[in-house]
Amino acid sequence: MALQIIDRRLAGKNKSVGNRERFVRRYKEQIADAVRRAVSQRGIRDMEQAESITIPRKDISEPVFHHGQGGIRDTVHPGNAEHVRGDRIERPQGGAGGRGSQASDSGEGEDDFTFTLTKEEFMQLFFEDLALPHLLRTHIGENPQWKSRRAGYSQDGIPNNLAVLRTMRGALGRRIALGKSAHRELLALQAELDALLAQDDGTSEAVAELQRRIDALAARIGKIPYLDPIDLRFRARTPVPVPSSQAVMFCVMDVSGSMDETRKDLAKRFFILLYLFLTRHYETIDIVFIRHHTQAAEVSEEQFFHSTESGGTVVSSALVLLDQIIRARYPQGDWNIYVAQASDGDNFTNDSGVCRNLLVDKILPLVRYFAYVQVAEEEQNLWDEYSQLAPLYSHFAMRKVSAPGDIYPVFRDLFKKEGVAA
Repeated sequence: MALQIIDRRLAGKNKSVGNRERFVRRYKEQIADAVRRAVSQRGIRDMEQAESITIPRKDISEPVFHHGQGGIRDTVHPGNAEHVRGDRIERPQGGAGGRGSQASDSGEGEDDFTFTLTKEEFMQLFFEDLALPHLLRTHIGENPQWKSRRAGYSQDGIPNNLAVLRTMRGALGRRIALGKSAHRELLALQAELDALLAQDDGTSEAVAELQRRIDALAARIGKIPYLDPIDLRFRARTPVPVPSSQAVMFCVMDVSGSMDETRKDLAKRFFILLYLFLTRHYETIDIVFIRHHTQAAEVSEEQFFHSTESGGTVVSSALVLLDQIIRARYPQGDWNIYVAQASDGDNFTNDSGVCRNLLVDKILPLVRYFAYVQVAEEEQNLWDEYSQLAPLYSHFAMRKVSAPGDIYPVFRDLFKKEGVAA
């Protein structure tokens, strides 16, 4: 009966999954740079789409082995009367030389290498060097995470967990323990036999009896098994609960009348990017959405991104609600708390000072990181008040976004991994 193997992997025709993964891994730095260049040119609606990126040919060029001509040859190279060793040759006029840098009638230039990334590959590379700052493992919650740890050795297990060295050491010890006295007796009988043979020709009854005893003892020693089931030792592992890194992100957005459609669009783009980052990088994370004008309200994801409201601006209403939710549902000792706030900076005159005091007295002592994004270029009273906090608190950051092209650099700057350059 013929054996048929059907490859049902999700790979297109004439594509090699192994070669593709190897290429992405080998030229990861060049591909990541190309991804960052491509991101600045696509809209937020296109974030989760595949992308064709271009890598300069020189970045992926590799050494090539050629066959030599072989043999011994005498070659005469022409000299010159203008240059000696160590001279610097001036750059030729009309442009730099190089492979494929200029058009030529006698040859063809080399195009850059184009590579198509899937949606998953693109998003993974884009978010790879980002992380929530100061994320700590807090405690063992109601649904703890489990980690397998070594727990000595056991006599039962699967072959993959067999501890060969431990097993052979136990087998050697057992053979020594069972055969020690027999070996000692065998040596004594052999010495006695040698003494008799020195005085006799070997035909006496005493010699024959000693020889029978020696053979019987050697047979008994030979029956000791080299490896016995009781010698087997398997590496044992046991699951233990480990502290989980519970995290919650508060998304606070200003929807007052001063936030026109352009500014609201910038804020929504930022929060959509943040939402994609959180849901793709963290399996268990709570996201709380808060919208405010003169009053603040906790809303659903659908309402946060699509509902339309307008009115005056009292930013402190959102911060008060934020503080109430944290203290009611997210104890500081159990949760890593993060806040991202977007506003145009316009606020009721006396309210900006109240916002600063709320941050200092109640919110900043509870959170791991607070990021404020102003979707307007002009600095208003809220920006002025928040600017006093930035030098005092390392976990408070503020940036400006005035155009769609500013969103991605600002986002990467706010959430870059600790110790990684932006």
